[in-house]
Amino acid sequence: MSPLQPGDLITGLEIGPVAHGGHFVARHEGQVVFVRHALSGERVDVRITDVNRRYARGVVVAVRQASEHRVEPPCPVAGLCGGCDFQHVSAAHSRELKRQVVVEQLAHLAGYEFTGAIADVAPSPLHWRGRMRYRVDDQGRPGLLAHRSREIVPLPDGGCRIALPQIADPPVQSRAGGELRAVATAEAHYFGADESVEVTEYVGELRYQVAGDGFWQPHVAAARTLSEAVLAGLEPEPGEVAFDLYCGVGLFSGVLAAAGCRVWGIEGAATAVGLARRNVPGGTFVAGDVGRRLARLPRSADLVVLDPPRTGAGAEVLSRIVTRTPRRIAYVACDPAALGRDLRTLAELGYRTTAVSAYDLFPLTHHVECLAILEPR
Repeated sequence: MSPLQPGDLITGLEIGPVAHGGHFVARHEGQVVFVRHALSGERVDVRITDVNRRYARGVVVAVRQASEHRVEPPCPVAGLCGGCDFQHVSAAHSRELKRQVVVEQLAHLAGYEFTGAIADVAPSPLHWRGRMRYRVDDQGRPGLLAHRSREIVPLPDGGCRIALPQIADPPVQSRAGGELRAVATAEAHYFGADESVEVTEYVGELRYQVAGDGFWQPHVAAARTLSEAVLAGLEPEPGEVAFDLYCGVGLFSGVLAAAGCRVWGIEGAATAVGLARRNVPGGTFVAGDVGRRLARLPRSADLVVLDPPRTGAGAEVLSRIVTRTPRRIAYVACDPAALGRDLRTLAELGYRTTAVSAYDLFPLTHHVECLAILEPR
């Protein structure tokens, strides 16, 4: 049994390297402790929050020796709210930490050497988020959940610091409890979890209808940034066949169709598929599991875009993709570990990674977005 117990206080703990997931690695009497709100090289006091057979988790409660990269958080509820785990880190150093994680994960899991930087994408590091999900307390006040908790942390004066200003400080609600969702386009849209709302998003001259509770990249510049990067990596030619897998409402389908490709897409959410058909009228879209529905798509493809959920695409889906012998694959990933596992699988299936780029589309958090381009070996 671990000598540590939840609630224990460790004083003067020396903090080691950053780990995937936004924690920092430390050791106490031989046991690994993953620490939130720390920085490498610091000496801190840590309150243990969770313990299992392999490791413990803790949170910094006092800093005895601070890193030069530690800053005063711009939000007064940082450390209470569960949203921004890198508010205590300078924006430039947070990108360096994310670079270290991408380097380690891709080297360890895929044998790929990432030599790039994490691109800063404006607006940054504040006022970048165009979609929010607030929780409403029993007085009707919108707030955000604490880390790994159902406790609602009230918004500070001035509202959420990473949200766009028009949705950063929602009004008190007449109905207590539940969720309040917010989407910022030209104006603010507020709606409850049981309400159906559509909003219009633009990527250049392309127009997309998106469900208010459906998936769209939260950073207001993410859709444009990733679309441009995918097009640059794939270099589509008019008339080519392109698959857009986990296509959502057809973001990449739209830009590929505009480049002259014949587009097929698959998405699990039927509502999103209906919107994709409206957003990209020339495309063909199928609702359902990607692995099972691939049989409905053409037997060959020139280009494939993958934008899977955080868990990745997996070997079954990837093996079915390579039977189409695409000349290039663009893999968009929100988790570098899942990306690393899938790049290793694709290497075993005969595809080599020719480039990886990374983008800071979640400033002041540990999250990072990557794009890998692959070609047949």
